[in-house]
Amino acid sequence: MLGRRHLLGLAAALAAPAWPLRAQPQGGVVVARFGPMPPPAQVRRVFAAGPPAGVLVAALAPGKLLGWPMALPPQARALLGPALRGLPHTGRLAGRGSTVALESLLQLQPDLVLDAGTADATYVSTLRTASGQTGLPMALVQGRVADHGAQLREVGRLLGVAARGEALAGQADAILALAARLRAGVPLEQRPRVYYGRGADGLETGLGGSINVELLELCAGRNVAAAAGAGSLTRVSLEQILAWDPQVIVTQDAHFARRVQADPLWRAVAAVRTGRVHCAPALPFGWLDGPPGVNRLIGVRWLLERLHPGHALLAAQEPLADAVARFYQSFYGADLPAPALHELLEADA
Repeated sequence: MLGRRHLLGLAAALAAPAWPLRAQPQGGVVVARFGPMPPPAQVRRVFAAGPPAGVLVAALAPGKLLGWPMALPPQARALLGPALRGLPHTGRLAGRGSTVALESLLQLQPDLVLDAGTADATYVSTLRTASGQTGLPMALVQGRVADHGAQLREVGRLLGVAARGEALAGQADAILALAARLRAGVPLEQRPRVYYGRGADGLETGLGGSINVELLELCAGRNVAAAAGAGSLTRVSLEQILAWDPQVIVTQDAHFARRVQADPLWRAVAAVRTGRVHCAPALPFGWLDGPPGVNRLIGVRWLLERLHPGHALLAAQEPLADAVARFYQSFYGADLPAPALHELLEADA
């Protein structure tokens, strides 16, 4: 095993003047690159800097993913294909929120470090610093849901799996096109007011423009929490939710879904009175969020059905269960047996 002094010396030597540590925007969804990118055919070991990148690499090139940036419980691993199920937890690279030491990152010997998701100055700075300290090539990819088709194509080319990237991007395009067609036919004033409750008490949500709640508007809903301003995740009060009076509540937390329907304090909310509280599946990854990555694509179909039940456009689609089985096989390499598929869909409250 390499010693700490040796590793830091190696990092310093590699990082020295090899290349300018400036972001190299390439257009498209690749926001920044640091260091010389290896030829796609030579990318064999990829470190995912955060959960969205982990799911992205897992879908595109499961054999190249070094490990999961987040800890996965056994229930999540059970819904992954053989190539992904046993991968170790390698930690994340996220500035002050990092859970992997640079020495450990170097020991993994990745050909590329990839991050995806929110692509603001903070994340660019994190990769710039880490690349400078380790000498490893790193890339940051924009990860808004509308970008998922382009994201799958471009990262597929970057990882040397262009054909697979194109195939998965085609599925992403079809899902997003369905949402766009439905949105085009529902005027803004007719779209349901929706509250997305995160956590066991449901009082965490996303403000307007938050990547965590972008499915709400994509699926022709109106995020009630946008009334509190723009930003990312935030805590709100029950009094605020009562004032917003959402017509639909969605969550990924089964405890909250049960609680909100039993707690008399929530009964004044329209969504509770009319039984429109829905719990999205969250295994192996969230269908709405957690992480905000390509895992949400199947959540688009689910949320369209919850926000617009009986819509003629949805009635013409393949059954949701068939779509879920196809998505899990395509993106996670998992062939879900009927009982597992049934249990997954039973998560809806």
